Amino acid sequence: MREADDTCPVVRVGGDGYRTISLRFHQLTRSFPEVRDDLMRDFLVTAEGEWARLEVMVKTWDGDGLDVFLAELAEGFRGWNGTRTWRSLEGDLTLAAEHVGSHIRLTWELHERLLDDEGWRFETTTVHAPGEDMRRLAIEMRTFLESDPL
Repeated sequence: MREADDTCPVVRVGGDGYRTISLRFHQLTRSFPEVRDDLMRDFLVTAEGEWARLEVMVKTWDGDGLDVFLAELAEGFRGWNGTRTWRSLEGDLTLAAEHVGSHIRLTWELHERLLDDEGWRFETTTVHAPGEDMRRLAIEMRTFLESDPL
């Protein structure tokens, strides 16, 4: 959960197979560090694989409940119908969750908007065991989001 220098929290998702993409949540910062008790939190999401690497700065209001969303998925380990979704404050990160058979499929979308409102979108899917695997991810995300921003 820490970077190489052991001072910066990080969450890693995916990347556990050949030619797969891993996501790294890191560099948690305050949007307005000069404002006391600022609840805006920005963090970098880096998607990296064998052939590509990209980064998006995600803006949230106190994490936008990403950790809570993941914890709710963990508690729904028996399954649910349809797709559950989560979105960051400005939509630069979205997450769709489906319970498929004996696993949970998370589809992560990174969005970069340019000045003319055109931009690009990147999508990758990770697969998780329901229950403990999802609980671990939710706890890691909560620890990351509650850590002291840089």
